[in-house]
Amino acid sequence: MRPRGLVSQPLPAGPLPLSRRRVLALAALAPAAGAGLAACTPGSGSDGPDPLIALARQARDDVDLITATVTAAPALGDRLTPARTARADHAAALEAEVARVAGGTPASAAPATSAPANPATPATTKAVTDALRASAEAAAKLVPTMEAARVGLVAGVVACCATYAEVLS
Repeated sequence: MRPRGLVSQPLPAGPLPLSRRRVLALAALAPAAGAGLAACTPGSGSDGPDPLIALARQARDDVDLITATVTAAPALGDRLTPARTARADHAAALEAEVARVAGGTPASAAPATSAPANPATPATTKAVTDALRASAEAAAKLVPTMEAARVGLVAGVVACCATYAEVLS
């Protein structure tokens, strides 16, 4: 017995049209699919050094370069301090994640100094934007290889570095 008011219609031939409801349902499933794919990515369980160690070191180097730039040109302090703070936060978060996975306590990737990592690099706004772009690119290359639990952290580094590089250029 068919419920009253329901009319059986044949399914259309070919692909189903995308209604707003179907698009929303697909959008709701996308994070779960992404997490599943990230967990299956080759190299996500490698025995080599944790790739976040290099990102943390790069974040500390960016902090050092920004500090040297502000020291050389104090007028840039207001403009560069937010990027310096963000990169210091990145270093701390990346180091904490490395320690969490290793089962220990966070340790600094490199001792913080007030000089740029590469003394040949002049402390300028252009040097800072170039360093931030390099940091964004390095982190972006890691995103496809990260486990689902780490993707957000690394993608956040990419977005933040790319944004500051664009704002400062």
